[in-house]
Amino acid sequence: MAYTSSLRCRECGREYAIEPLNVCDFCFGPLEVVYDYDAIARVISRERITSGPLTLWRYRDLLPADHNETIDLQAGFTPLIRSRNLAKILGLDELYIKNDSVNPSYSFKDRVVAVASAKALEFGFDTIACASTGNLAGAVAAHAARAGIKAYIFIPADLEHGKVLGAAIYDPTLVAVDGTYDDVNRLCSELADKYPWAFVNINVRPFYADGSKTLGYEVAEQLGWRAPAHTVVPAASGAMFTKIWKGLNEFHDLGLIGPVHTRMHLAQARGCSPIVEAFLDDRFVVKPVRPNTVAKSLAIGNPADGYYALKVIEASGGSGVIAEEEEIAAGIKLLAQTEGIFTEAAGGVAISGLKRLVESGQIKPDEPTVVYITGNGLKTTEVVADVVNPLRIVPTVSSFEEAVAARVGS
Repeated sequence: MAYTSSLRCRECGREYAIEPLNVCDFCFGPLEVVYDYDAIARVISRERITSGPLTLWRYRDLLPADHNETIDLQAGFTPLIRSRNLAKILGLDELYIKNDSVNPSYSFKDRVVAVASAKALEFGFDTIACASTGNLAGAVAAHAARAGIKAYIFIPADLEHGKVLGAAIYDPTLVAVDGTYDDVNRLCSELADKYPWAFVNINVRPFYADGSKTLGYEVAEQLGWRAPAHTVVPAASGAMFTKIWKGLNEFHDLGLIGPVHTRMHLAQARGCSPIVEAFLDDRFVVKPVRPNTVAKSLAIGNPADGYYALKVIEASGGSGVIAEEEEIAAGIKLLAQTEGIFTEAAGGVAISGLKRLVESGQIKPDEPTVVYITGNGLKTTEVVADVVNPLRIVPTVSSFEEAVAARVGS
């Protein structure tokens, strides 16, 4: 069984039983899972972890749900790739790319849904649902298909075609809402009160969010049981950012790694950067914005974990960085053309942010750095459609050579 004891309000500290709840009924603060770390410490070890499956469930002792084969798609334990070409261009000695775009539905959302859906089955739900900016839609629909249960997926109507298709293929009930993600989320909050469904990022959110801790665990293990000096993380709600930090510190507290001196850097796009704007203005109040960015998976104008993300930046000595809209496609192309990894727009934000941090001197050449790539580029091909420019020839050698000469000359 999971080593959980209760849910606790992050604001007033009131505790609740382990139930599908996400908000304190006293102060309306968000709830988080409380773990029995003494019990975990008695069983966990590096050897126990490495003997586990090559999925996120190797960290089962630190997750709030039990592994359930019924819904398991083998998410997690994705590659941590040592960069050579990009590192050389940026002048970094030790740069790593955490490539979460190779998860079953091609984004990090498979981690959080793996945990949330397992917990939903424990609670007895027969339907899972979500409000999504795109990646979550595919992950929820895929896990529901695997488990043979119903799924309701709510998305903004202007979502990228690739992400809509990536959810629709699993045959959920897909609902396109006229409005922003924040409008979609408000609607789903109302529906969660009316229908007996497990909304993974609403009434099951405390359990869902902790799936992202595994991004911290894996990096530490894959680096040889150590924390990096820097991480660069693209952010929408800010939840993943906070959970990576939590995961690294849990590993330290349990004696699995040494002290954590990681500086956490949060990257957002100019067209939706409420968390970074608050950081740059030296305030902990996140002012909602209306998103207008090509990075639609990051387009949450009123981020639920914005305040907590700012606290992580403060605690870690990190920073927030904005990627200009015109830099996002350039970041996607740079990663693809140097390391052979095709990322979506959120990854372009992360690479642009990494570049800015290096250029500003916040990341030094000899400091081990990890940049998180959270989704696959085939989901947002519109952003880099201009790269499709093949040489057009007739089937003769001379036509080929003339076309190549013209291209080289231009």
